[in-house]
Amino acid sequence: MFKFLKITCQEANEICNKSQYNEATLLEKVKLNIHIIFCKFCAKYSKQNAKLTNIFKSKAIDCKKNVHRMKEEDKELLKEKLREMTS
Repeated sequence: MFKFLKITCQEANEICNKSQYNEATLLEKVKLNIHIIFCKFCAKYSKQNAKLTNIFKSKAIDCKKNVHRMKEEDKELLKEKLREMTS
């Protein structure tokens, strides 16, 4: 009766990845959650995937807070070297 909700572990992993980026449909999320109830391996994969995503998101926020700029002296040195190369 509910065979259309059954998915393989590979499909579950693909849906899990899509879900992390809000690209999974509601039906896919339902299928994933049903699969995770019965498959401990995919449940662990899903948990680890969510943890990694959160770590990368927090690091990206930290990275965006810092302004990365080249020092003025380094810029001038680079400009001089470029001029020398084109001369």
